[in-house]
Amino acid sequence: MKRAKIAILLSIVVIGGIVLISLWANLREKKASEAVAKLPKISTEGADMRLDKIRFMEDKHGRKTWELEAKTVHQYQEQNITVLEDVKATFYTNEGRTFFLTGKQGKVYQDSKNVDLVGDVVLTSSDGYQLKTHSVSYHHLEKIVSTADPVEIEGEQLRLTGIGMWVNMEAKTFKVLSQVKTQFKGRGKI
Repeated sequence: MKRAKIAILLSIVVIGGIVLISLWANLREKKASEAVAKLPKISTEGADMRLDKIRFMEDKHGRKTWELEAKTVHQYQEQNITVLEDVKATFYTNEGRTFFLTGKQGKVYQDSKNVDLVGDVVLTSSDGYQLKTHSVSYHHLEKIVSTADPVEIEGEQLRLTGIGMWVNMEAKTFKVLSQVKTQFKGRGKI
């Protein structure tokens, strides 16, 4: 009798565990599909030009300053907009640092040189830091990068999360706007 009770209890625990794991997996899958659904649909209808698998590079005074790759590019002459899909960009600084930027969709406003990047945006620096967010906007005249989305910044010794971010490229400063949480990792220097 005692063994039967233990067997029934164990069965209930196992079944309950399986149900919880299934619910958890379905919830993660639903969140992932909602994130994909959150991406704006960029229409390719009416494009004046389409290019596949492009790669651009800027060279100033014999030194490479940036590279850009995209799966597809759609040019809209009338609106002066270029739409990019599966964007990969590399930026080279005067100080020798390199930044790698990726995102699902990008929009370049040719008149202002402003850029919006949306979907799984990741910025990785050559010195080991990584920024993850849903979207960023670059305002060329002000040299400001900003987002209202949740951000996560991680390096060898630090993990920082928050909502919203503002970066001044000229002053080389950044500010996480709200709900900031910082976690120091390891014992090394910061």
